[in-house]
Amino acid sequence: MSLLYEINEGDEFGIYVLIKAADVRTARNGKPFIAFRFQDRSGSMDGMYWSATEEEINKFQVGKVVFLRANRDTYQGSPQVKIKALRLAEEGEPNDPTLYVERISMKIDDIKEQINDALFLIQEPNINRIVRKILSEHEDAFYSYPAAKRNHHAMAGGLSYHTVSMLKIARALLAIYPQINSSLLIGGLILHDIGKTIELSGAISTEYTFKGKMLGHIVIMSEMIEQVCQQIGIDPNKEAVVLLKHVVLAHHGKLEYGSPVQPRILEAEILHHIDNLDATVNMILSVLDKTQEGQESAQIFPLDRRSFYKPNFRK
Repeated sequence: MSLLYEINEGDEFGIYVLIKAADVRTARNGKPFIAFRFQDRSGSMDGMYWSATEEEINKFQVGKVVFLRANRDTYQGSPQVKIKALRLAEEGEPNDPTLYVERISMKIDDIKEQINDALFLIQEPNINRIVRKILSEHEDAFYSYPAAKRNHHAMAGGLSYHTVSMLKIARALLAIYPQINSSLLIGGLILHDIGKTIELSGAISTEYTFKGKMLGHIVIMSEMIEQVCQQIGIDPNKEAVVLLKHVVLAHHGKLEYGSPVQPRILEAEILHHIDNLDATVNMILSVLDKTQEGQESAQIFPLDRRSFYKPNFRK
């Protein structure tokens, strides 16, 4: 059976997919409709289910596997499906949600090895103890969760994969600029998104949790550092600890981007740019992977709805 991104534009198809998102909205005629995001191992695609009944809204929930009959289409430069029919997968059909989850290409054992190796770059003892403690408490989720609900590294294992990609950039910068405090940069880098293990619900049909909606992963991470200091007997007012929290709190760079504070030390500014660079590259590569050479990609909404051209020659 074909996957979503193996289907040509205009073709009619019938495949099993996972409901990744199902947002109930109201159309101009006052009737409810469902804005779906369907997923399989090839990626995710949106589709609108018009004039949805209350029964259908209750039935087609996030995390359910459905049989989708539709046409492949494009809307505002992005691929989507035009739904013809939809039903829940039945017993005896491939109804296991884990069959439809996108996963990273890198082995988890290799990621763990690189994370553990990076811990030795954290030479300040208090920061090292804090990072190791938080990693151990959230290890399973850290290596299985996505880094986001939708945009960058939004697949199983994406959180740790994003972290390792950032570590590679950080190591290069440490070699170029030996003045950088490696304990603050590497410690903050490893911790910066671990709050997403609380903010998000998991790899299957990722949603924001109540705490995630109310606080966000940045504040959650700051709380984690404070709690771990109490657990292992570290004074949270030590300069190293305060600066570690600052690096985490400032990693989105600007107040309007969700950071409670702007970067005020070198390592916080660097982490912000590393995070933004890796997320941006991942978003672009994800759409280019589904784009033919010599063509423009689908629009990327977080990048000002820009599309990107894929060169028609080899490296």
